[in-house]
Amino acid sequence: MPKAAKQKKGGGPSGPYDRKSKPAASTNIFKFDKDYGQHILKNPGISDAIVEKAYLKPTDVVVEIGPGTGNITVRALEKAKKVIAIDIDPRMGAEVTKRVQGTPLAKKLEVILGDVIKMPEMPPCDALISNTPYQISSPLIFKMLAMPNPPRVAVLMFQREFAKRLVAKPGDALYSRLSVNVNFWATCKHIMKVGKQNFKPPPKVESDVVRIEPLIGSARPNIAFDEFDGLLRIAFNRKNKTLNASFAIKEVLAMCERNYKVYCSLNNIPVDEGVAAAGVGAVVGEEEGMDVDMDDDGADGDDNEEEEEEEDNGMDVEDDEDMPEFFKEMKDEEDKAAAAKTPSRNPKSKVAMVVKAKVNKVLASTGLGEKRARQCDQNDFLKLLVAFHEEGIHFS
Repeated sequence: MPKAAKQKKGGGPSGPYDRKSKPAASTNIFKFDKDYGQHILKNPGISDAIVEKAYLKPTDVVVEIGPGTGNITVRALEKAKKVIAIDIDPRMGAEVTKRVQGTPLAKKLEVILGDVIKMPEMPPCDALISNTPYQISSPLIFKMLAMPNPPRVAVLMFQREFAKRLVAKPGDALYSRLSVNVNFWATCKHIMKVGKQNFKPPPKVESDVVRIEPLIGSARPNIAFDEFDGLLRIAFNRKNKTLNASFAIKEVLAMCERNYKVYCSLNNIPVDEGVAAAGVGAVVGEEEGMDVDMDDDGADGDDNEEEEEEEDNGMDVEDDEDMPEFFKEMKDEEDKAAAAKTPSRNPKSKVAMVVKAKVNKVLASTGLGEKRARQCDQNDFLKLLVAFHEEGIHFS
């Protein structure tokens, strides 16, 4: 018996288990790559719903990210003028092409092989659909929102917790920089839950489908995306701190000082003139007389005690996971260029004191200094940004 088993393993005579093994081999076209987040949606009802919720028109150009074997692609091709399918895996590009080969739909399909996040620009489109690979969820949204002419609608599937962050409201545990950004530049609505049994292979987490409609034309905020996001990055660096504490961190003040000097230079404002106008003597005197117990990040002790208690109760801390790689690369280049112009670390520097006074003035005048980022809504952050701009402080 053992010898017979060995012969079967090496391709010998048929055995009693052949009927079980052959179908499995024949249905495995290739092994799905987990590094690419390949989990193929196999439920046709959900594929129908994703395309249906995009409300496609016969004149629409659709971009699909990660088409897989084409289950969603085929349905979109039936309703739209053209579908541009982008996939990093050449095997999937071949599969989706083969899916419509020899049919009228083949003329409406364009396949692009590559990493959509590393592309200089996403192809212009009317609609964006995707069973989104989880590792590019945030970069994909940021890239879409940063487009000069974003699509009319995006219907995207995400990991459930990420989807909840998209639709979170102020005060929610998952409310984050991502929540504010998406709902400032678009309207976001939860569509449906998708269980992991609807995928092959099943992922370890549940999924949700979200519909995002970017604001366009006159409805689009007349603010630079990276400027608004720069403010949010500071506020949500530790979202359980007060804004007073977040803006008291020395690295933040150094950045504000550097940007203030750039602002003065671009607007032909002598820095010394700005110092005099701000009454630097009083500022320096007040600073020298301060005796505050500061923690490692520049927050006062009482605030830190409350923060630690909240974090122990399960409140999450905002990290930089929402920062897409192409923004990180841009920021790295800016930081290298500014390295030679790093502002003075001397706490008694007149310009540094003026900048700190301006920051404190903004936080006090807006009444937001004692609030925490997780409690602020879009209007609060917009009011804060406008007030900083009036003082010549920018965040891009």
